[in-house]
Amino acid sequence: MKKVLLASAVSIALVGAVHANEHSGTYAFDTKGAHQFVTFKISHLGYSWLYGRFNDFDGEFVYDAENPENSTVNVTIDTASVDSNHAERDKHLRSEDFLYVSEFPQATFQSKRVVVDEEGEADIVGDFTLRGVTKEVTLDVEMLGHGEDPWGGYRMGFEAETELRLKDFGIPMDLGKASETVEIIISVEGIRQ
Repeated sequence: MKKVLLASAVSIALVGAVHANEHSGTYAFDTKGAHQFVTFKISHLGYSWLYGRFNDFDGEFVYDAENPENSTVNVTIDTASVDSNHAERDKHLRSEDFLYVSEFPQATFQSKRVVVDEEGEADIVGDFTLRGVTKEVTLDVEMLGHGEDPWGGYRMGFEAETELRLKDFGIPMDLGKASETVEIIISVEGIRQ
């Protein structure tokens, strides 16, 4: 797991899996079909795992098949859409103790560079903003596939993983040593525009 968030990972693992120039283009996240997820996992006091997701987010990526390093991704997340399958906990997560959604209703990711290694794997480095704090984070990205869909479109899908420290983004709630970091998994399907 690499460093940190959402940016929707999605962005562009963009690497060796696609070489043909005809796959280049701008891809919008499939929000209508809901073929996308931003999920998280954090330890609860070191005794169990708490899982959740953000139900509302949008973005796009530009994929450059000839030069994947030139690809980009932008993501916007509605922080109030946090969903941990427990209404009271979600209310707490939206409060000043955690996401502070009344003051900071969105989290964003904007890629700055894509680093492709010798095995064709990619890291997407970008600026992630949460609670008004912007930090450079790295998404460890894998291309899941690409090709024509049954409706005459063309799609690409990516999965990304990262980890972030709560305190790095000004989250004041201290849940103990076991809960200092949160794991993020992002799975996105883009439709070429």
